[in-house]
Amino acid sequence: MRDVFQPCIYILANHKGGTLYIGVSSNLAQRLWQHHSGVTKGFAAKYRTYRLVHFELFGTMELAIAREKQLKNWHRQWKINLIDAGNPEWRDLAFEVGAESIGQTMDAETSSA
Repeated sequence: MRDVFQPCIYILANHKGGTLYIGVSSNLAQRLWQHHSGVTKGFAAKYRTYRLVHFELFGTMELAIAREKQLKNWHRQWKINLIDAGNPEWRDLAFEVGAESIGQTMDAETSSA
């Protein structure tokens, strides 16, 4: 994992059109690893929202937190429209931020069993 300070918001989903989780982080690759490895407990773990379907980078944490609050207040359909506009297949964008895709992690675990 890279030790990079890059404020961002991110949206995770369990599948296309499924449950959404919105978060904020200063190191997205590390945060995705935490979600994927089960280190974090709570909503994302309970609903298995591991697929990174949207993210936005910011210059400061204050801006990222403001955007996170804005998105959390949006209607669900607006969030889906935002994801669809940039990622219509709801691909896991983890590789784009230097993290391992949950699909890759699951494939590796399956093949080693």
